[in-house]
Amino acid sequence: MSFWRSRQGAGIALIVLAALIFASMDTTTKYVTRVIPVLMLLWFRYVFQVLSTLAVRYPLQKAELFHTRNLRFQLLRGGLLLITTGCSFFGLQHLPVGEFTAMMMLSPLVATAMSAWFLKTHVARLRWWLMAGGLLGVLLVVRPGGQLFGWALVFPVGLVTSYAWFQVLTSRMSGEENPYTTHLYTGLVGTLVMSLVLVLTGWKPELLLSYWHWFLLVGCLGTLGHLMLIRAYMCASAPVLTPYLYSQIGFAMLGGWLVFAHVPDLWAWAGICVIAASGVGNTLLTMREVSRLGRGD
Repeated sequence: MSFWRSRQGAGIALIVLAALIFASMDTTTKYVTRVIPVLMLLWFRYVFQVLSTLAVRYPLQKAELFHTRNLRFQLLRGGLLLITTGCSFFGLQHLPVGEFTAMMMLSPLVATAMSAWFLKTHVARLRWWLMAGGLLGVLLVVRPGGQLFGWALVFPVGLVTSYAWFQVLTSRMSGEENPYTTHLYTGLVGTLVMSLVLVLTGWKPELLLSYWHWFLLVGCLGTLGHLMLIRAYMCASAPVLTPYLYSQIGFAMLGGWLVFAHVPDLWAWAGICVIAASGVGNTLLTMREVSRLGRGD
């Protein structure tokens, strides 16, 4: 029990809890978008994030909560997460939760490739092979003739691309910003953009009144998941925590089976396992590299 009382143990517990929350939010989103327009759900998800962050953090930080040294990056980061969330919400309307989550988990590998190409970060040859393995896993999941092959694949492709950029930018900003300030600005960007979109496309307050419990559940899950993520990374480092993020695939598969009675076919199972193995391998390689740097090798 002593390990779970340590900072690393607490970080691992929090990251697994965040994975469970995110999988629950995705399953809930897929279910409620049958009756609630995606644009309204997106708007409420960010409004709730802003209000809850202000309620929890403003009494402690006051005006300091709004202080940022990288306003341009904060706005860009918020825009990237909005695109990511939009692709997620729309994609979940058409794709199974488990397979969609597995493809989403390719993002850290893509972020590594982007860091190598655009930030000139050195990437070991083994890491490139792991990225190739992750891509092979996706091809097994979405192969022609499979359960998922179709136009809706544009959503996971968009999500992986935008979220990979999001991760690169977050890495660039790490250590320079208060995590709760970043969380607030992310919510503000989503709220402002989606409010404008709803004004232009049509506001339906009767839906908010009729389905308030579903709006509230999605808002709570999204905000709570990100807060758990923030707290986890305050307790332990990314190389320690990242392998446990892949537990979200398992939770999503369970949610898809319980709520929608969906079970992937054999090839999809193989692809999901390859994606997860590539992602975990990428993280273990990072841990080894960090350990070598610490020893001065």
